[in-house]
Amino acid sequence: MATKKTVEKEKTEKEPAKTKVAERYFYAIGRRKTSVAKIKLFPSKEENNSIEVNEKKVEDYFPIERLWVIAASPLELMGDAKFRVVVKVSGSGVSAQADAVRLGISRALVVFDETLKKTFKDKGYLTRDPREVERKKPGLKKARKAPQWAKR
Repeated sequence: MATKKTVEKEKTEKEPAKTKVAERYFYAIGRRKTSVAKIKLFPSKEENNSIEVNEKKVEDYFPIERLWVIAASPLELMGDAKFRVVVKVSGSGVSAQADAVRLGISRALVVFDETLKKTFKDKGYLTRDPREVERKKPGLKKARKAPQWAKR
């Protein structure tokens, strides 16, 4: 005959809850093709313009130097201002993601300081590139490419 076992719940001392200090940040979204970049811009005193894309350094996330230069260009234009940028980016390819990050950082910097709007507007950093992939049509191989025509 089986006996009932009484299991005493161990009374563990609860660890003090980790409280996150809410840092003030400026938020913006950048888009390009199907890529979406969500930007959090933290004013920083000790760091000098660090960009973290999907929990990696910008140099590690974007494989080509040209792409991370594109992504960091709004901060380079700012000069000596110090920011820590946290980016969550998804969709599309790395080139479109770099453009989305640039647009998002530019928008976040404009939220931070409205006087930068004219500078970024003149450089073209605040303009969303509206080009998207054209849809495939029925009867065609791609959006416009038709099958080879045969007379006989």
